[in-house]
Amino acid sequence: MTVAVKITYEGSLRCRAVHGPSGTEFVTDAPVDNQGKGESFSPTDLVGTALGTCMLTIMAMAAERHGIDLRGTTVDVEKHMIADPKRRIDRLPVTITVPIAVSAKHRKLLENAAHTCPVHYSVEPRIERPVRFVWVDAPAPA
Repeated sequence: MTVAVKITYEGSLRCRAVHGPSGTEFVTDAPVDNQGKGESFSPTDLVGTALGTCMLTIMAMAAERHGIDLRGTTVDVEKHMIADPKRRIDRLPVTITVPIAVSAKHRKLLENAAHTCPVHYSVEPRIERPVRFVWVDAPAPA
């Protein structure tokens, strides 16, 4: 499957991206620590965003197949940059908080699903991606 995205440079280190199929738009800005204004997501912020949203989406697909409603689940991603030897993303720690009671069997299924998202497989292997799950309520009976 191919999806077209058209990106236009608007000046001042800002780009506008348009999703071909839907027409949805968003703007990126260079981060403050790299000559930008930091007024929107930076391109590297979007890598962390893609990882977190992909993990949650794949978890939700698995959850729906098992009648589990993951509404309210949150994902927090921290992007850590390094500059040696070249500026790049170093770490993307992920914390997934699930606010519902889920059996141990379903916890394992959902955790496995999160780790199989396409972005997780696509991110440069040198980027550390530790994932922590927080299960807020006690597990439901098995």
